[in-house]
Amino acid sequence: MKSILIAAIVALAVSIMLTPYLIKVFSRQGFGQEIREDGPQHHKKKRGTPTMGGTAIIVAMWAGYLAAVIVQMITGEGGPTASAWLLLYLTTGMGLVGFLDDFIKIRKQRNLGLNKRMKFLGQTFIALSFGVLALQFRSSSGFAPASVYISYTRDIALLSVGTVGFVALAWLLVSAWSNAVNFTDGLDGLAAGSSVMVLFTYVAIGFFQFRNACWQPLSDAAAAGCYEVRDPLDLAVVAAAALGGCIGFLWWNAHPARIMMGDTGSLALGGLIAGLSIMTRTELLLVVIAGLFVIEMLSVIIQIAVFRTRGTRIFKMAPFHHHFELSGWAETTVMVRFWLLAAMSAALGLGLFYAEWLSLTGG
Repeated sequence: MKSILIAAIVALAVSIMLTPYLIKVFSRQGFGQEIREDGPQHHKKKRGTPTMGGTAIIVAMWAGYLAAVIVQMITGEGGPTASAWLLLYLTTGMGLVGFLDDFIKIRKQRNLGLNKRMKFLGQTFIALSFGVLALQFRSSSGFAPASVYISYTRDIALLSVGTVGFVALAWLLVSAWSNAVNFTDGLDGLAAGSSVMVLFTYVAIGFFQFRNACWQPLSDAAAAGCYEVRDPLDLAVVAAAALGGCIGFLWWNAHPARIMMGDTGSLALGGLIAGLSIMTRTELLLVVIAGLFVIEMLSVIIQIAVFRTRGTRIFKMAPFHHHFELSGWAETTVMVRFWLLAAMSAALGLGLFYAEWLSLTGG
């Protein structure tokens, strides 16, 4: 628990102090946000707001994690683990793809950024390399950071996809979740605030898995529900560092936002939660935990599918948070209500996770 608190506090401090510095630097360099021409008209006043603020979240995450690891090493309580390094690699790699996308948007003064092929190739390389590496680095207990089984709250024995299938699944999950968070990042504070809910849930899950890991001395009842996860505590520490980074960034990103996270932040956070689901063996449960991101992505898919088949639109605009704006809701009203949806989804996911453990242990 000490490591988790250190990571969160250090990341929060770094993020809340670094973000205003980035606002000044990016404003001076002209790194301003481009706005969709077909979007809500009142969003056009946001044109020129500094973007690439996700940089602060990533830097804060690294600072928080490294601070926690240094304290662990000084006190003889452990050190960095393969799972954490892989998670940091995935998050930073996806953030770099997003950074390039944001930078090109700024330089070309258009809201398109990287072309679809280059963005796809960048995401694919990071996701596939993560998938391959996640099956390596087995611990003394025989657990790798990831497994070849599809999981709900733990691996489902009948749903093995094999090595090649897992690498493909990792690519699918990373791509899907990074794009889902990217779709959600359309209102001040919406993606950052929703990510806080999801990351808090994974801090709790990681810590609970650590306390009930199969390699821990447990009672017979607790052993029946133990978790075969390689480094659950370190995963919780990374999640806590990212959580602190998001909260510090949200201080400046809340309406009216002084900086946007851009694809730098949304792709990084999407990759992070995908990686957390894979390494905590909660891939299917994440659909509930991050339900708001799922709904946002589905609204885009439904809008495109219906328009191409019937020539009509289900929503006034997708992602569907814009639908409510165009229906007359104030931006802050949409943001707060969507935060509530995100919080309820995260709480439900955490409840399902704990209920499954109770069903196995007879608690």
